[in-house]
Amino acid sequence: MITDTRIALEIPEGGDLPLDPAGFGPRAVAYIIDFLITTVALSILGAVLGLAGGFGDGILYILYFLVNWFYPVFFEVWKNGATPGKRSLGLVVVNDDGTPLTFSASVIRNLMRPIDMLPVGYMTGVVSILCTRKFQRLGDLAAGTMVVYAHQPTPAPVLDAKGKRPVPVSLRTDEQRALLAFAERSKSLSAQRQQELAELLQPIIKADEPVLAIKQMANSMVGDFSGGQNR
Repeated sequence: MITDTRIALEIPEGGDLPLDPAGFGPRAVAYIIDFLITTVALSILGAVLGLAGGFGDGILYILYFLVNWFYPVFFEVWKNGATPGKRSLGLVVVNDDGTPLTFSASVIRNLMRPIDMLPVGYMTGVVSILCTRKFQRLGDLAAGTMVVYAHQPTPAPVLDAKGKRPVPVSLRTDEQRALLAFAERSKSLSAQRQQELAELLQPIIKADEPVLAIKQMANSMVGDFSGGQNR
């Protein structure tokens, strides 16, 4: 994973959303894969429709137009922001604020593709990608989009306590993280050590059994794993 080009976007909740923009190399490979897919598909359709004479040729021209202009839009909008080529490289198209790609943005970025191709070999798009911090071609700049590496979701922690307990609304974010970190690490700690650490958190949880209380609060934050994985 490329880390020296990582950017962090501030989200409304107050945290940072890390994104890794994809450079020219992987995007070029993804484009070649998509080009081969569409070329093979249209070649097969052309061979079949050629049997129908002029009528088949007309249908083929229509299909060529639709595939050329709407193949990327279809996959970007309805297949989680990635064409088959991008998906094979672990890439996804998003809005430049990190939100999922919209239909209008996908249409704009792909309508701009012929301009990015000028004068030859995607030269304009390549120069734009190399000269922008988020590696955006002109279509991305016009649509407000960017191509990033798709991060794999972090698996939810498996906790070893049953039941849930409401988390006090007065707890700050860092205090909630401390409770969750304790619950996640508890399996590697002895019962005595768990008790010692839980007593440090006793002033903010105010429970008779602090170890159990912390784990049950953690269940409330991530889901009751005792009802599924921990039976």
